[in-house]
Amino acid sequence: MSLALKLALAPVLVAQAVAARRRAPVLPEAGGPREGLVGARAPRWSLLIAGDSSAAGVGVAHQDQAFAGCLLRGLERNGQALRWQLRARSGLTTRQLHDGLRAEPPGPADLAVIVTGVNDVIDQVSAARAVVQRAALADWLLAHGTRHVAFTPLPPMHHFPLLPQPLRRVMGADAAAHNAAIARWAATRSDVSLVPIVMDLGPDVMAADGFHPGEPVYRACGEATAEHLIQLMKET
Repeated sequence: MSLALKLALAPVLVAQAVAARRRAPVLPEAGGPREGLVGARAPRWSLLIAGDSSAAGVGVAHQDQAFAGCLLRGLERNGQALRWQLRARSGLTTRQLHDGLRAEPPGPADLAVIVTGVNDVIDQVSAARAVVQRAALADWLLAHGTRHVAFTPLPPMHHFPLLPQPLRRVMGADAAAHNAAIARWAATRSDVSLVPIVMDLGPDVMAADGFHPGEPVYRACGEATAEHLIQLMKET
């Protein structure tokens, strides 16, 4: 969507965003452990999962139903043994996640999965700026021992039930632009990747707030990310 059109729609978009935020129920982050071991053998790999509310499991009750739990089960079914940790908090942008990890560095991780982006779109971070911030985060992780950083794509925000039109269309276009920019950047690097995830969202698979994922979405994304990491483990 052109900048001129966004500026013309700005009063409507701001009003819709405020109204959507007011009527959306505030859902808690998923309960359950945020670190542990997977597999019966001594762990060969270490994994960091970090990000925003979707990484934290907002929309489901327990981490077993959330992205992390679904990802870990996919890895365990494939016979992987690893040590994992989850560092996530609702509302974080990519830059804020980076700041938080620098302030309180996580333990060593061979692989990192980063789940951010929706809050970048909400805060109107440009796609180009978001890539710069992701590059800074990836480079920091790689400098601290991580061997590969995998980013999950932004969801199709034009399918979020909570958002009215034209706000839904504008946010969806911005999310698509972010994904395209991230894909182009990741394609230039061997130590960074964009997880191939196809999401078909609707009210029946979303959380009660119409904004966060429900268990079916977490399951699909977790399984797709597990397949991606398994391939990386074979190549690394």
